[in-house]
Amino acid sequence: MSSFLLRAGLVVGPQTSRVADVLVIDGKVADVGTDLSAPPGCHVVDARECWVGPGFVDLHTHLREPGREEAETIESGALAGAVGGYTALMAMPNTEPTLDNVALVSYVLDRGARTPLDIAVAGAITVGRRGENLAPLAEMAELGVRLFSDDGMGVQDPSLMRRALTYARPLGVRLAQHCEDELLAAGGSMNEGAVSSRLGLVGRPALAEELMVQRDIELVALTGGALHFMHLSTARSLELVAQARLRGLPVTFEVAPHHLTLDETSCEQFDPIFKVHPPLRPRADVDALREALRAGTIDAVATDHAPHAPELKDLPFDEAPAGMLGLEYAAALTFEALGDAPNPQLFFSVLSREPARIAQLRHDDVRVRHGAHGGCVSEGEDANLVVFDPLMSWTARNEDLHSHAVNSPYDGRTMTGRVRATLAKGALVVNDGSLV
Repeated sequence: MSSFLLRAGLVVGPQTSRVADVLVIDGKVADVGTDLSAPPGCHVVDARECWVGPGFVDLHTHLREPGREEAETIESGALAGAVGGYTALMAMPNTEPTLDNVALVSYVLDRGARTPLDIAVAGAITVGRRGENLAPLAEMAELGVRLFSDDGMGVQDPSLMRRALTYARPLGVRLAQHCEDELLAAGGSMNEGAVSSRLGLVGRPALAEELMVQRDIELVALTGGALHFMHLSTARSLELVAQARLRGLPVTFEVAPHHLTLDETSCEQFDPIFKVHPPLRPRADVDALREALRAGTIDAVATDHAPHAPELKDLPFDEAPAGMLGLEYAAALTFEALGDAPNPQLFFSVLSREPARIAQLRHDDVRVRHGAHGGCVSEGEDANLVVFDPLMSWTARNEDLHSHAVNSPYDGRTMTGRVRATLAKGALVVNDGSLV
């Protein structure tokens, strides 16, 4: 019998919180109360002045395996995620080869089952992510895939996207769209505007994102299919989604930590570490995203964790691949973006509860292989939990990263708020901020 006692933390529920102990026995929450007794051999975790809540769920992780294991593997990504407080990761399909069939999805699920975390898979919408023919969505859904995306490249053909939404609806799955019109964004390496003009870099206009958001909202209205918008980055995109919700349309969206904390001026040193798609936006957009986060209108903060081999990020800015790491810093960055008086309920909503709902990893939605995530920290729940210290100040260092890659823009940045412990699949994976 394995047992853990999280002592005297602020147990954060969906609406209310209370200081209590959380007892975990054999992978389940056995009791929540005050002054609980520790069974013989129980490992006690000091959670005083910490927040205790459901483990984080990332809707948007690039694990690179198969095909780019020099940048990341499923195992190394899972370890990085655990240090960041994650208990479940959604592996994106833009691997080499693409996760567009049952055999490859099964490979990732099997490899993921050997890690400390639950690894879910987003299957590709189209074969090879080429935007020409639909992938076998029904076959992958039968295996337990609940989210489908061509991430890295949005589905450009509106007729094909219409068919995908129509086909997905009776399967009970959700499509996730990378919103950029590639004809408008072609050749751009940063946000189009005064800064890109001054630097002499080709820009990717905000309109490239916003047009596809608007297009797909209308396709959702036409088909009734559920759609999740990935890494939205402009104030106008958020306005469009808000209007769609007023129409009762089944749309959700995520924002990435880098779009909440960095703006386009980061690109002024021509350092490819700040190159990402969609690009870092003007400060006005960053402020609008932070305001939406604090207002509770953002469904999820998702990392878009995108590791790259060092030699690729050493290329000139306009030639280097887009993407940056996020798993180990997302919680602290979200905490920062929430402002001077962060709301713990909102913190766990955007990092755990809503992502779990969208990914269908809650109790009522659990499919093949995965435990339940995003719960209420109550008796009988699967023990996928995190202890987050909102008072801890620390400095991010690349040499401390657990990812294979080091393409983080936060090296040397002082942060507040850090994961102290992570329990995943009922086991203590991280304690005192370090892997067990």
